[in-house]
Amino acid sequence: MLSIYQILFIGTVIVVLLTISAIFVLLLLSALFSGAETALTAASQPLMHRLEQNGDTRARTVNRLFVTKERLIGSLLLGNNLVNIMASAMATSFLISLFGEAGVLYATASMTLIVLIFAEILPKTYAIHNANDTALSISRIVSAIVFIFTPVTLTVNFVARMILRMFGLDYRATDAYGLSDEELRGAIELHAGDDKETVKHERAMLRSVLDLAEVQVAEIMTHRKGAVTIDADAPTSQSVAEVLESPYTRVPLWRDNPDNIVGVLHAKALLREFQKQGGDIENIDLVDLAAPPWFIPEQTLLLDQLEAFRQRREHFALVVDEYGSLMGVVTLEDIIEEIVGDIDDEHDVAAIDAKQETDGSFIIDGSATIRDINREYEWRLPDEEAATLAGLILHESRRIPQVGQCFIFHGFRFDILERHLHQITSVRLTPPKSTALDE
Repeated sequence: MLSIYQILFIGTVIVVLLTISAIFVLLLLSALFSGAETALTAASQPLMHRLEQNGDTRARTVNRLFVTKERLIGSLLLGNNLVNIMASAMATSFLISLFGEAGVLYATASMTLIVLIFAEILPKTYAIHNANDTALSISRIVSAIVFIFTPVTLTVNFVARMILRMFGLDYRATDAYGLSDEELRGAIELHAGDDKETVKHERAMLRSVLDLAEVQVAEIMTHRKGAVTIDADAPTSQSVAEVLESPYTRVPLWRDNPDNIVGVLHAKALLREFQKQGGDIENIDLVDLAAPPWFIPEQTLLLDQLEAFRQRREHFALVVDEYGSLMGVVTLEDIIEEIVGDIDDEHDVAAIDAKQETDGSFIIDGSATIRDINREYEWRLPDEEAATLAGLILHESRRIPQVGQCFIFHGFRFDILERHLHQITSVRLTPPKSTALDE
């Protein structure tokens, strides 16, 4: 038979093993709660939504947890605190039985270190680097935990709301930015990949989609100075020659003065009539062939204009200012190019006439639009007050600069190289070193 001392020894060993096992299990549960909180907070909601659409039931569970985020966080915090306190209490009781009052100090030091490393840092570090996979893996377990703790969390949340209300704080207030434009723009800037050129193009397209509701047609139109228009009263042979020389398929016709647009001639309509008349140009009436002009104000937003193009099934509009004077033309292709970038064909000219110098500066035509420049080089030159590079210099300098003058605006250096009459035609633009392109 076993002696009383052997029985006491075996009993003590069993108690020690049970206590250590219980503490170990509680620490595992604490790690689960900590990792779950981090993973479900950091998981991508758009990705989970997409996975649910593809039939992933785990993603559907994660999305349901997102909807009840207040209960989710409350349940995880409740469970985490519960197991941590229970593990600490058991460790303290056990160490006090071994070392007396000093066991409190030993338990505090040891449990703080153990909980910090194994129940907080390790699971959270893993979860933050594998948020989506972790969230999917533990979704069903967490859903069960939330269901079990819901009565308690609802009570705790009610008490918390009452306390916040006592101090005049609105617990229903949402983040001012939330899922706003700025958050989306921030996510776009974080978009990265191995192919830098592809990523750069993707970022530019995504930014442009968001800009459609903010950019006016005046910022992307072809200015009247660069547009091709034809005098409707000119000899037909001359007008036909101008149409053929033009890189555009639609050409506005004016009468008496260039602001009086009487129609928009389509090159295909001209060719049909030319064939119909058996090649007799003089019998062709260009005004009769032309479609009625469509005028839009310069303040029209690109998103609105895109919808208008779709509804009217037209591709061409004339932009006028508040006095009714012609400012330029805008086409459906112009708006599409704002999203996908320049769509060049054999008749197009480069959107930006720019040349990079060996010192990192750029020789750029003054008529280049700021939006095209920012898109091409991923700079942040402001385009609120001016549409072109020349316009930005005039706005910032408040003068018509002379050739050879230099200005520094927004961290960029602008050297005026050429000027024709009052128009700046060539600028040397030197970006800050932090934004200069790699050679």
